[in-house]
Amino acid sequence: MSKIAFLFPGQGAQSVGMGQALAAHNSALAELFALADQVTGVALSQLMFQGPEEQLTLTENTQPAMVVTSLAAAQLFMAQSGLRPDYVAGHSLGEYSAIAVAGGFSAAEAIRLVRLRGQAMQKAVPPGVGAMAAMLNMPAEQVVAVCQDAAAETSGICVPANFNTAQQIVISGHQFAVERAVALAKERGAKRCMMLAVSAPFHCPLMQPAAEAMAKALQQTAIADLSIPLIANVTAQEVSQGETIRRLLVEQVTGAVQWEASVRRLVELGVTTVVELGNGKVLAGMIKRIDESVRVITINTPDDVSKALPLLNP
Repeated sequence: MSKIAFLFPGQGAQSVGMGQALAAHNSALAELFALADQVTGVALSQLMFQGPEEQLTLTENTQPAMVVTSLAAAQLFMAQSGLRPDYVAGHSLGEYSAIAVAGGFSAAEAIRLVRLRGQAMQKAVPPGVGAMAAMLNMPAEQVVAVCQDAAAETSGICVPANFNTAQQIVISGHQFAVERAVALAKERGAKRCMMLAVSAPFHCPLMQPAAEAMAKALQQTAIADLSIPLIANVTAQEVSQGETIRRLLVEQVTGAVQWEASVRRLVELGVTTVVELGNGKVLAGMIKRIDESVRVITINTPDDVSKALPLLNP
């Protein structure tokens, strides 16, 4: 029997106006956005709906904004479809949305934790010290090699951070080391490698101070065993135990996101339909490049839910 997975996007999928149609749809969803304002202590929903964009793209704001939008989309979709997923997964910070939907912790806890996560990540590395770059259409083993060579040449940190698809791998580390890796890749025939406009070098050892901050915060947070298995970012394997999830969320801060392997694991487990819940269509684009046979439904607004329902078997 075919299975369904709910997937939740991460940083980079945010945009001004996100979540506004969901918040306007009914009082329960409006309360969720009000909860985000309360938990973060800022007018987050106003920032999401109206901008300015430069404030929304600050990591400490982006992370809770993405989570509350994803949780609202999931709440509405589940209420109107009557469906529960067989598996959940989230890209980087999206993992917190996935865990909340699977019953690991409350919406308030998810929002609180990613607000802390964003602050800790921003604080971990001063502006201008770190960088990230996208290596396009370059085999993984070659990306690993240029990272190792750049790190050795510069005595800096440079590692793969996101194995998004076979055609897109993101690297992270010291700016000078990442720039050297991009130069080496071009010398070795890479057609497209580009520096990314990011506020910090995510998913690399430079994030160790943020990992330590999250370890402390997560140790003080109750995490229940999940009612729906999670495909974890760092292992690309299913996990349900609260204690294991606590450890993996810490490892995820400095470890690479194994997204392509996660999607392939879902397919191995019998998933034929994935529902991307949140803002944008970043994950849908990746999934189509990983396995074209997977049906992808994107839910950003109440209208998306209405359009999706006839496509789904009850």
